[in-house]
Amino acid sequence: MRTINHFTFVLAYWKSTIATDSWPTGDIIIFDALTGSQISVLSGHANAVRSLVFSLDGTLLVSGSVDKTVKLWDIQTGGVIKTLCGHTDTVCSVSISANSTMIASGSYDKTIHLWNIKTEDCHIIKQHETPNTVTFSPTNPKLLLSSSGNQSIQQWGIDGQQLGPPIPGDCATFSPDGTQLLVHSGDTVTIRDIDSRLAVMEFNSGVQDIRASCFFPNGRFIAGGSNYSQVIYLWDITGQKPHLIRTLVGHTDGISCLTFASSLTLVSASQDRSIKFWQVSALLGDQAALDPESIPLTSAPIRAVSLQAKDGLAFSIDSEGVVRTWDILTGCCKKSYQTQAKNIFCGDMQLIGSRLIIVGSDLFRGEIHVWDAEKGRLQTVKSIAFHLRIIGDGSRFLGVGIQSMQAWSTWTGESVCKRIVLEGNESHLVPLHMDDPKVFVYSGDLSVWGWDFGFPGSTPIQSSETSSDLPRLNFIHAKPWLQKGPVRVEDRVTGKEVFQLCGQYAKPSVSQWDGQYLITGYGPGEVLILNLRDALSW
Repeated sequence: MRTINHFTFVLAYWKSTIATDSWPTGDIIIFDALTGSQISVLSGHANAVRSLVFSLDGTLLVSGSVDKTVKLWDIQTGGVIKTLCGHTDTVCSVSISANSTMIASGSYDKTIHLWNIKTEDCHIIKQHETPNTVTFSPTNPKLLLSSSGNQSIQQWGIDGQQLGPPIPGDCATFSPDGTQLLVHSGDTVTIRDIDSRLAVMEFNSGVQDIRASCFFPNGRFIAGGSNYSQVIYLWDITGQKPHLIRTLVGHTDGISCLTFASSLTLVSASQDRSIKFWQVSALLGDQAALDPESIPLTSAPIRAVSLQAKDGLAFSIDSEGVVRTWDILTGCCKKSYQTQAKNIFCGDMQLIGSRLIIVGSDLFRGEIHVWDAEKGRLQTVKSIAFHLRIIGDGSRFLGVGIQSMQAWSTWTGESVCKRIVLEGNESHLVPLHMDDPKVFVYSGDLSVWGWDFGFPGSTPIQSSETSSDLPRLNFIHAKPWLQKGPVRVEDRVTGKEVFQLCGQYAKPSVSQWDGQYLITGYGPGEVLILNLRDALSW
């Protein structure tokens, strides 16, 4: 699973492109789904965006907003092609026909508008309830589906005429080939033939609050997202008895959108303001579903993270050597590229001028390597280090072993200070604090010691245990990372708890702290950046 944290609960997906809202600004953010990098920002709505959808060829984007308008966007230029006005309340759902000639919009004003894109002529369908969703068939440009709050699902023609009686249900979605309809009504799941409307399959799901659903691309599975339990459910519908085969837990609020990015990957958006990518083929053990041409959207385990807050940047590197540069304020990935720094045990990164420098420890060979992210390996130092930090102006890096600490030149690999012997059975860099150029180390008895490396070519100056320079926060000694339960961060002076990392976030593999921001990396490939300014009262 990989997560993009962003202020959103609206999602549109086309191939490797994601469009999301940027609540409550009204901006639309376009992401590269493979890297998480932000591509562009579409500005034009005067209030929050409530619905987004791509055209089938991915060249157009339709948006509906609280500002009561519908906009049609050119994805290549980022410009507005048309603004459609006519609704008298929030536009909560939009769709575009398979041939890109019609737009449907549903609104809190209890109407559906069917717009001809070329002429802007509009058919208005009045309803008794708010149309929660409107969806064109993926194959029939003349067929529209709508669902509303009275547990009724209706089919419409593009002339606004009702096609047959309503179908009972809370939400519905078309199959990829447009021949079937997936309907959730309470805890009953029904798959209906589009033409005959007859049920070809029906079963009890045991879940009452599904509000988002989709078919697996090969038609063997379906997915449904819960509004209250925040869980995604996967059902096998191939046999005589459809059954639940997997639950996906990770969101912390209701699921607002589900879509398959490929036969490999399910994408979900939630009201917890995040987008998650799930490797469902591996979860289902479905080897036949694997698409050799698809690129997995999840990251490998994170091996190192680093902060450069003065430039608004953070960095991460995974076990495959993929480096990502993150914008601290937005959480967006600014750049992502492959490096030679694979399978490092621990490391650090720093942008020095225009060069991103990486140091990483190879425990198996007893070496520390220095890389330029774009040019490759620069230096190799024979030493074992369990913690690494680039210090000062980037001209030196520090390595901490079990009972020793030493610094080397980034550019030559030569030692720049005497080897420092650390007291206690084991010592670790404090993961939460790096006050450049000062470094703090936990000794085996959990006391904290600091060194000032601000004097090139000399032995670092050591701080006393009572020095005011020592970090105020006590994250924890290294061993509790392996224990169960929340990770607690305390004020070393008052003994009071500042905050907790709970659930999956209680198991970070690497972390770094600069006094305001905390960055942590996780085995599933996620990166979490926290601004703790409001939590720090001193």
